[in-house]
Amino acid sequence: MQATAKAMKIKASAYFSLFIIFIGAIFIIGITGCANIIPPAGGPRDSLPPVLISATPKDSTTNFTGNRINLEFNEFVEIDNAFENVLVSPVPNNIPNITFHFRNVNIKLKDTLEPNTTYSINFGNALKDINEGNIYKNFTYVFSTGGKLDHDSISGKVVMAETGKIDTTLIVVLHRNLNDSAVAKDKPRYVAKLDGQGNFAFRNLPAGTFALYAIPNDFSRHYDDTTKPFAFADSAIKTTANTPVTLYAYQLAKTDTAGKTAAPQNSKDRKKQEKQLLRFQTNLESGTQGLLSNLELNFSQPIKTFDTTKIILTGKDSIPVKNYTIVADTNKTLFSIIHQWPPNTDFNLFIDKSAFVDSAGVTLAKSDTIKFTTKREEDYGSLTIRFKNLDLTKNPVLQILQNDKIIEATPLTRPEWYRKLYNPGDYDLRILYDSNKNGKWDPGKFFGVHKQPEIVIPINTKLSVRGNWDNIKDITL
Repeated sequence: MQATAKAMKIKASAYFSLFIIFIGAIFIIGITGCANIIPPAGGPRDSLPPVLISATPKDSTTNFTGNRINLEFNEFVEIDNAFENVLVSPVPNNIPNITFHFRNVNIKLKDTLEPNTTYSINFGNALKDINEGNIYKNFTYVFSTGGKLDHDSISGKVVMAETGKIDTTLIVVLHRNLNDSAVAKDKPRYVAKLDGQGNFAFRNLPAGTFALYAIPNDFSRHYDDTTKPFAFADSAIKTTANTPVTLYAYQLAKTDTAGKTAAPQNSKDRKKQEKQLLRFQTNLESGTQGLLSNLELNFSQPIKTFDTTKIILTGKDSIPVKNYTIVADTNKTLFSIIHQWPPNTDFNLFIDKSAFVDSAGVTLAKSDTIKFTTKREEDYGSLTIRFKNLDLTKNPVLQILQNDKIIEATPLTRPEWYRKLYNPGDYDLRILYDSNKNGKWDPGKFFGVHKQPEIVIPINTKLSVRGNWDNIKDITL
């Protein structure tokens, strides 16, 4: 009996062990099966913006009487700098308090709402999901304190008149007061931002007539500084017109005080300046002078006096050259030697040490002779630009630019423009419609005048000039 009982215990122990192993296997298989349900790391990125699930009160509600709005989305959201990026129209006296928590955005209105008025809250690019930062672009919540929503609109585009480019930092504003002074003193009634192409749109407007402007998006939202960008519509805009409006923004140049160096105020400053050596640099490229440019001497400090008789340009044979002039800029730091340079020719420029003197009486350390050779014609390419649909009645001026700097501006009197020699390189092109025929762009004037700025049209194609090549460019405007 004892042997039988012992055998049964061993057999039961073996069954129990098998049972434990079986349960463990099922558990492992279960764990593995559950793991297969989890998306693997590195899966497709969520690219969808948040979706509005519900709004309390509902979006586009009428007869609105409260001061709180709750928006619920399908995922966790955040608001990026609501104070700057969220626009409320009509513009409130007090900015609403906008907060976010998990999937909810809460809006608390601080103003007493006007009766029978349609309000909109545009989030621009501020509303996004937390995980991936996907933006719910221009999400707008609308409500009315009256029995219906307003549905009129005004739309258009803002272009920088001087360059034809877009400045998306500007905002567009509407004023009920049609007097010029309103944009300088009053708060705008409605505000809209520009998209990446410079477009704007006001929606849910009441029927009426407004003055339309573009101004910087600064704290004041006034046109109180003529050196800031500004644009205005030629006349008041009716909301029923349904015609897009193009505004051309301009700004007046700021007073340039750069380059003006004050004279030393005491003996210590004078001694410090006297210790400085008078130095200059030229614009020569490896001892080579371009055929189309001036030879320039750029000094480290302003020059008080200079003696042209002590600056002598000669040929290789040391015989003085005729028909050249020396001109100083307004700051007396840049001196240009102007001459019709012949190609592939050697020159010497002799500069006596006392030819240039600064305000402290400092001269060059020693006399100097600069030797250089002019470029060959083969170093340049010929250039022909042929225009199609060029309106010569608008006094077009061809502007050629490099690095956003105008290097040449030439009035066009025919559809074809030619240069025998042109520097190789890549260029941008623009057309200025020069209404006063002075060869340069002129800004507008607003208060009491309403004169629009001259318009510049960018040409959206690069000009590439190759050396020793006949370069021809066809442009359709």
